Amino acid sequence: MADVLALEIVTPERLLVREEVTAVQVPAANGYLGILPGHAALLAELGTGYLNYEAGGKRWYLAVHGGYLEILANRVRVLATAAERAEEIDVERAKAALKRAQEQMFNASLGVDPAFALEAVARAQARLDAAAQKQTAPAGTGAA
Repeated sequence: MADVLALEIVTPERLLVREEVTAVQVPAANGYLGILPGHAALLAELGTGYLNYEAGGKRWYLAVHGGYLEILANRVRVLATAAERAEEIDVERAKAALKRAQEQMFNASLGVDPAFALEAVARAQARLDAAAQKQTAPAGTGAA
C-alpha cells in the first residue's frame, strides 16, 4: 500500500490541482468522504461544499460544486462543475451572493425557483466556508 494518493481536481475551464497528497476530504452528494491511501475504488456524485487535502505537511482548501469523484488505485480524480481555491475567493462577493440568494429563497414575489435559490445559498456558503478555513488554519497547514 502506497503512502500517498495522486490527486487531480479539474473543472471544464482549468486544472486546479495535480499533486501527491496524504489525505483528501470531499463533499459527496450524500455527505463528506475521507480518503486515505489504499481506499477502495469508488465513483460518486460530488456535492457542494469545501474540499480539503494534505500535501507536504500543509492543508489546502477549495470550494467545489457538482460533478463527480473517482477513486482508483491510489488516484483521486475530482471532476467538478465549479471549483475555486480558498485563496482565490473574493469574500465580499461571496457574502453578497449569499445575501442575494437568501433574499430570493425567502421572497416568493421575486419569482425565483426555491430549489435554485437554495442551491445558490449552498454554493455561496461553500465559498465562504473554504475561505474561512483558509484564514483560520493553524500555522503550517496551508494558511500561508
